[in-house]
Amino acid sequence: MSRNLLTRRNLVLASMLIVLAGINWSIAGKEKHLATGHIVYLDLAPVDPRSLMQGDYMALRFRIGVQVYQALPKSEEYKRWRHNAEGADGYVIVAQDDKGVAQFNRLYSEGELLAKNELRLRYRVRNGAVKFATNAFFFEEGQGELYESARYGQFRVNDTGDLLLAAMYDKDLAKLEAKAPD
Repeated sequence: MSRNLLTRRNLVLASMLIVLAGINWSIAGKEKHLATGHIVYLDLAPVDPRSLMQGDYMALRFRIGVQVYQALPKSEEYKRWRHNAEGADGYVIVAQDDKGVAQFNRLYSEGELLAKNELRLRYRVRNGAVKFATNAFFFEEGQGELYESARYGQFRVNDTGDLLLAAMYDKDLAKLEAKAPD
C-alpha cells in the first residue's frame, strides 16, 4: 500500500512540475513577443463609455475590425439574422502609415506575398465582432479618467501575425501611463 501511495505522490508531483513548466514556457514566450514583436498601432473605434464607469477596464473595439467585418463574406442566414460572418478566423493585410498606424488593405489569401510596408494580422470573429488579441484593457483602480483620452492601442506583432496589446496611446500617439501613487 505504501509503495502505491508513493507512486501516486510521485505522479502528482511530476504532473505539477509539467504544468508549472508549461505555464512558465508560455509566460516566457509572451515576454519575448512583447520585447521583440513589430510595433503597430490600431485606431480605436467608439465603444460603450459605460465600461470605463464599471471600473478597472475599458471595452475595446478597433476601426480596422469594423472594416474587416464589412469585407468578410456573409451567408444568406447572416443577412436574415444579422449574426456571424462566414470564416470566423483569418488574417488581414494592413499597411502602416509613417507613424505606424495600421490602415486596412485587404483580407489575406493563403500564400499571398506581402509588400515591404505590409503586415499580416490575425483576427477572430466572435459574437458578431472582429477581435484582435483582446477586447478589453485593464488598468489600476481610479485610473479611468486617464484612459478616457485613449485613441490607439499599441500592439506587438510576431512573425505569425499574432498580436499582444502593449499599451494605450492618445490622439497624438503619446503613451498613457498611470502615475505612481504618492
